[in-house]
Amino acid sequence: MKAPPLIKPVEDSALRPLWSVMIPVYNCIQTIEETLRSVLIQAPSEDQMQIEVVDDASTDGDVKQLVEQIGKGRIKYYRQPVNAGSLYNFETCINRAKGQIVHLLHGDDRVRNGYYEKIGELFEAYPHAGAAFCRYAAIDGESKVLWDHGKEMPEKGILADWLNKIASQQRLQYCTISVKREVYEKLGGYYGVTYGEDWEMWVRIAAHYPVAYTPEILAEYRVHSNSISHRAFLDASHVRDMRWVIKNIQKWLPEETKKTFRKNAGKQYAVYSLDIANKIWHQTGNRWLTHKLLMEAARLYFGKEMILKMLKIYTKMIINRR
Repeated sequence: MKAPPLIKPVEDSALRPLWSVMIPVYNCIQTIEETLRSVLIQAPSEDQMQIEVVDDASTDGDVKQLVEQIGKGRIKYYRQPVNAGSLYNFETCINRAKGQIVHLLHGDDRVRNGYYEKIGELFEAYPHAGAAFCRYAAIDGESKVLWDHGKEMPEKGILADWLNKIASQQRLQYCTISVKREVYEKLGGYYGVTYGEDWEMWVRIAAHYPVAYTPEILAEYRVHSNSISHRAFLDASHVRDMRWVIKNIQKWLPEETKKTFRKNAGKQYAVYSLDIANKIWHQTGNRWLTHKLLMEAARLYFGKEMILKMLKIYTKMIINRR
């Protein structure tokens, strides 16, 4: 897909909830209950908040039954006829959303009490904002907190120079951010790749709208081996996707900053990819995959630091040291 998918306006705009909490899921039956309960415990009435699970044809359990058991009619359920992939599932979520504000909450993440109240207050205080987000805590497969993400600024408000900051590095997760539906209607949905597609979207939004922020930790992002990003490491597709993202982000940047951005972003993610290659070698001893990761990283950026790091890894491979 060469352009963002179209997000259609809501047909019946007379009676719309403020919120649409849309929960895309695929084979995450073990964590969906935590996700849904984290929303239900703080959800206002149905006329104020739509809650819907959009299932991308999961095969690991009866998602519909679980939703009905937990939601007791409060949570709607929609299942894709066939597995359509994450990008189309996100598009489906947004097009099915009726609310003025859309929160895409993956079926393995959670929100803490107060998320919708505090993010709602940001939109009220800064009505010109196109999106609003919070800090997050990373959690593992057992829901244990691993670390807290750093602050963008010490107090809530509109982020200054946000376009340059978010373009320099991916800085947030889906669970943290809520976006006005009219923003998606104007800018389109997520597209292009399945790793880094959200970073491109956050930059696209920042190029067109102010973005509000609170340093409170109101969301929890789950880090585990079944995530899309982890699977992408196993065939080096994350590096190819990142090249696409870096290329496409440039269209939203001032002309005078594009060259510097491409160099800095390419170097940052190339070094990160080398770290992944090193871990893959130590954990699996897979020469083909490690070499592929190294070659893909070199296409992102190739300089003295890269050469030295690559030589160290190749030396380990030659002497078979893990």
